[in-house]
Amino acid sequence: MTESATHPHVDEKVLSALQEVMEDEYPALLDTFLSDSQHRLLALQAASDPQAISQAAHSFKGSSSNMGALVLAQLCSRLEQCANQPNGGDIQQLIREIDHEFGEVKPVYERERERYSA
Repeated sequence: MTESATHPHVDEKVLSALQEVMEDEYPALLDTFLSDSQHRLLALQAASDPQAISQAAHSFKGSSSNMGALVLAQLCSRLEQCANQPNGGDIQQLIREIDHEFGEVKPVYERERERYSA
């Protein structure tokens, strides 16, 4: 079992399955997720119109879900829904929550990545 098994916001089974399927490409997948997530966060923070926010949230939701970051995916889903509503809800608060949640899970993926750098 990896260290991520102790983190409640990352599904260990998803990471194990990805490792099995990706084999030697697994570290590159982790690198891509970390890098893309940083770009997606910046896009969310910079976006000013609801459509751009919705698109960025949708993209981030998909990658987070695929990587087992289920709480992060749920927050992105909520943001996507809020951005598509006429009144929008508290979009900025959700973006802050997404930023915080990524800060929580990022070290899990970084530790997972370190296990494969030899």
